[in-house]
Amino acid sequence: MSITTTGHYAGLGLPQFSYTKGLHELGNGSFAWLQPDGGWGWSNAGLITDSGESLLIDTLYDMTLTADMLAVMRDAAPAAKSIGTIINTHANGDHCNGNGCCPQADIIASKTAAAEQEEESPAMMAALLEQADDMGALGAYFKQAFGAFDFAGVERRLPTRLFEDKLTISVGTRPLDLIEVGPAHTGGDVLVHDKTAKTVYSGDILFIEGTPICWAGPISNCIAACETILSLEPELIVPGHGPITDRRGVQAVIGYLTYIRDEARILWDQGVRDVLTAAQEIALGDFDSWGDAERIAINVSTLFRDFEAEATGTRPDRPNPAELFGLMATIHNARAS
Repeated sequence: MSITTTGHYAGLGLPQFSYTKGLHELGNGSFAWLQPDGGWGWSNAGLITDSGESLLIDTLYDMTLTADMLAVMRDAAPAAKSIGTIINTHANGDHCNGNGCCPQADIIASKTAAAEQEEESPAMMAALLEQADDMGALGAYFKQAFGAFDFAGVERRLPTRLFEDKLTISVGTRPLDLIEVGPAHTGGDVLVHDKTAKTVYSGDILFIEGTPICWAGPISNCIAACETILSLEPELIVPGHGPITDRRGVQAVIGYLTYIRDEARILWDQGVRDVLTAAQEIALGDFDSWGDAERIAINVSTLFRDFEAEATGTRPDRPNPAELFGLMATIHNARAS
């Protein structure tokens, strides 16, 4: 199977914002913290300040990374010396493990994301890294993806304020709309819409120039979440991973998701039920240039659960993450050889 090469799926970052590590001023008291190359764990965050108040959108994968980010933010914006509120866009540790660096902050998350945070333990990640050398190809892949992070040093702080569907809050006099769009990437994904700055912080609904991940799905919800971003008509979009983008980046993610959905459906209708077989069969074309292309295994697994639910009315449980990481390790190694 093949996809026509068009060049539409590269160069999605806005040229006025270099994709370099550190704090980038967006205007109107808004900032983005970027962490190239945007691969596993190298997530973005946001800072919004107004009238002497400040709000942080997501923390980073460990306490050291988060503390370093906060130090730069405090130098750039006096209001950031005391972060009053943190929004966790979802439960993955690279967006909330650093919450403990702001012990006085109110932490807002969707109800579902808060429940998922309790299940995703930094201690578990630390233990897996300790065992990685004895886990063969899976361990080597896991260590390559996550070995740079200090999970053992994480002091967890869970959300203190929960909501469902929508919530409007303020930073100083500036309103922010929190919009729950999960289940999609995870069970409780949230968009943050800063209407004043015409900016959306998308969390991991968007990976720009990196392969999107739909852990939870269904894929139709992931596409719908992207369409929600477009409906907000932002001028700037800070993705969960990758460079700052605009509508073109969102449309590219929709293009990827619809393409693999359609290709996986062809294979499903032909009787293919093995995720690895299907993931290796789908040619990625331009999408092959995106980072971590082996994540297609996660997305095909989610699509096969979508198709099973359509056929039977019952959605299968998600596979154990270790199983999916094993599939990704196999694809990664095959691509590297």
